Amino acid sequence: MMDLTFLQNKKVLVTGGSGFVGRNFVEVLINADISVRITLHNQPAPFQHGVVETIKADLTVPRDCAIACEGIDYIIHAAGSVGNAGSIRSNLITPIMDNLVITARLLEAASLHCEKILIFSSSTAGYPPYTHPVREEDMWTASPAPVYFGYGWMRRYFELLGEYVASVSPLKVMVCRPTAVYGRYDNSGHVIPSLVRRALSGENPCVVWGSGDELRDFLHISDLVHGCLLLLQKGLSLEPVNIGYGKTATIAEVAKTVMRLAGRSETDIVFDDSKPTTIPVRAVDCSKAEKTLGFSPQMSLEAGLNDVVDWFRRN
Repeated sequence: MMDLTFLQNKKVLVTGGSGFVGRNFVEVLINADISVRITLHNQPAPFQHGVVETIKADLTVPRDCAIACEGIDYIIHAAGSVGNAGSIRSNLITPIMDNLVITARLLEAASLHCEKILIFSSSTAGYPPYTHPVREEDMWTASPAPVYFGYGWMRRYFELLGEYVASVSPLKVMVCRPTAVYGRYDNSGHVIPSLVRRALSGENPCVVWGSGDELRDFLHISDLVHGCLLLLQKGLSLEPVNIGYGKTATIAEVAKTVMRLAGRSETDIVFDDSKPTTIPVRAVDCSKAEKTLGFSPQMSLEAGLNDVVDWFRRN
């Protein structure tokens, strides 16, 4: 575990603290006895711990954002809507608008109250559809893939909002561009939790969307948390950093591994390329994170998938 003494005597706001990404941050901070506040909208409080304060807040409302930021030093902004290949096509405007409003309101409030904020851009959605490992400087060389047009530009605009707010206030804005993150507490429709649920439910055949040849850089949530806390510690304001595994695997390879870990046969898998998928390749260059943050992922894909299968079995 990394040294979190830089957060001693600080108070950290984790928005979306009851969700997949936020909850994993909160657990690490709790274990280091860091004072944490989380915002809740319609969700029940997931933590009962002395260092955790929970407040009800609608982060689309300026006053709620201001209250959430009062007395806060650092913010990890993990609240917002997420999508998968199907929802990107079917639910076009609402998640984009919700994410933009929440992030804009929070940046405004943070600029008046806080030292640092960490926001998440998106390497998968924001980058152009290149087949080489994308570097940070590739982001603005071309448009996002057509399938990510709305969602990708929304994620890019997060960075522009951050740049503007940092230019007119003392706030330091850290920008993480995560790759395809997976791990415990993820009950979304993303590929890995979907595969694990189907494998453990006994679905046969286990239908996987796409051809199975799609390449992705999958990063375990524990490594994302580690990389982002290093980024927060270093305080690299407006220096976007890719946080990824640095290696790719096909969806077919991941599906076969999940089936094996779930005690199922690989022959139970059927790929359906008539179902929606996104881009065929996403590889991420993580050399900047290694050089500037000293970051390298610690969880192998095999171990990470095993962790997810075990978590779903227990929950």
